[in-house]
Amino acid sequence: MKKIEDNNTLVFIVDVKAEAKAKALKAKKAVLKGVHSHKKKKILTSPAFQQPKTLRLRRRPKYSRKSVPRRHKFDHYAIIKFPLTTESAMKKIEDNNTLVFIVDVKANKHQIKQAVKKLYDIDVAKVNTLIRPDGEKKAYVRLAPDYDALNVANKIGII
Repeated sequence: MKKIEDNNTLVFIVDVKAEAKAKALKAKKAVLKGVHSHKKKKILTSPAFQQPKTLRLRRRPKYSRKSVPRRHKFDHYAIIKFPLTTESAMKKIEDNNTLVFIVDVKANKHQIKQAVKKLYDIDVAKVNTLIRPDGEKKAYVRLAPDYDALNVANKIGII
């Protein structure tokens, strides 16, 4: 190391050879040790190997494997089978402004409401359902106050 004093400023000049030697020793040490750090190995606790999630692109076929798309068979006509014309059903029409239908067992209240709305062009207030002992589903369809169940039943052909 040499000391040079210039205009009242003290400057240290490090020997270039010594600096190069130190750098070489550091590199040698790194090579001997290896560049990888000593990371602890994770203990696997389950027998199944979890593979990482990779990018899976959507399939884009050149042509459809089906010649014709399947028809939706559970339409409004399949949901409502027929109106019920028993005495108790007639009483419901007169007293409660309610129509009674036998519907598909798999149909829910929303589907029944939409089917009645589309087929008979009437507004529905609410739908109650029950499954009869013979396995059929019965739907009590209460009409909106501005519709008369007696007139609608007449139009349908129940009465």
